[in-house]
Amino acid sequence: MTANLLDLDLEGLAALCERLGEKRFRATQLFRWIHQRGASDFDQMSDLAKSFRGKLGTSARIEGLPVVSRHESTDGTIKWLFDVGDGNAVETVFIPEDDRGTLCISSQAGCAVGCRFCSTGHQGFSRNLTTGEIIAQLWHAEHFLRKHLGTSERVISNVVMMGMGEPLQNFSALVPALRTMLDDHGYGLSRRRVTVSTSGVVPMIDRLALECPVALAVSLHAPNDALRDNLVPLNKKYPLAELLDSCNRYLEHAPRDFITFEYCMLDGVNDQPEHAEQLIALVQQHRRAGVWCKFNLIPFNPFPASGLIRSPQARVTAFARMLADAGIITTVRKTRGDDIDAACGQLAGDVKDRTRVADRMAQQRTIMLKQTPVEAVANKET
Repeated sequence: MTANLLDLDLEGLAALCERLGEKRFRATQLFRWIHQRGASDFDQMSDLAKSFRGKLGTSARIEGLPVVSRHESTDGTIKWLFDVGDGNAVETVFIPEDDRGTLCISSQAGCAVGCRFCSTGHQGFSRNLTTGEIIAQLWHAEHFLRKHLGTSERVISNVVMMGMGEPLQNFSALVPALRTMLDDHGYGLSRRRVTVSTSGVVPMIDRLALECPVALAVSLHAPNDALRDNLVPLNKKYPLAELLDSCNRYLEHAPRDFITFEYCMLDGVNDQPEHAEQLIALVQQHRRAGVWCKFNLIPFNPFPASGLIRSPQARVTAFARMLADAGIITTVRKTRGDDIDAACGQLAGDVKDRTRVADRMAQQRTIMLKQTPVEAVANKET
């Protein structure tokens, strides 16, 4: 089986070049062709020697993920469903704003954490994605959007690892993917504009701080251990005190001077004034010098299996005001992509009925056997 070059960061690509008897600097040229230009055909790479292209043709490939579907919301949000094999699929969401373009990327097929308010968790866990499968989401989205919008400029300015899965439970594949996103010869994203969201895998937060510190968002969702145990089962292993201590350690390496705490607002569950008071006390107890955290309150996106409903807007506003009055920077997330099930916590979508999806994927693959990867993607996107 040939190597998929989307699996390799620049250092990995340099090692491959050396194994092929080429100079390490050739890796930079190859890396730029793949990630900056979106090339999937070695014959396109005109500044590489023909002999090198021949070696690549027999030992490597550039293979993205087959697109099962693409949906565009009335607000401009785009959601892709990608086939990752064996009846599994993952979702990726592009969220356009006036000053940025954000891509929400999945790290696992399904999720093992099982948060009560997340539809992905109710789907169950299938497997970790490879580095190439993580990067393929960005690779496809960036170059599709350039063609779609008729621009040669970079469209995606921000990446959030907030799609399906717990990124820090797929650490070995995550870090090379992050390095490719950050590399100036790849996507050139700022560490401040790449965010890893975690439900609180404490040892991996510490490792991320040392190996590839980017912006960190923590799914908090409760102000005390008893409630968080119920909403985020991982809390039983890594309770709040340990989690917040690890956040403070992370700040010694982070590109930002704050951690974002995500808090899904659930009617009658975690949205009462006493919960806000407990959150304030929790933050003050672990406060370090200066601003060390920000809260992002997230309106819950209901789904039947959760048994939960969204907090009324007036209660969300009052909750936010209590935090702000205590000196905690607080925002309320604007819900995007509701009409295509692309909003926060909804990423299970078309994956729910695995039999139906598997049948659709089999039909897609039959067609694609007669096409090159580029033709297959082009035909699906029209």
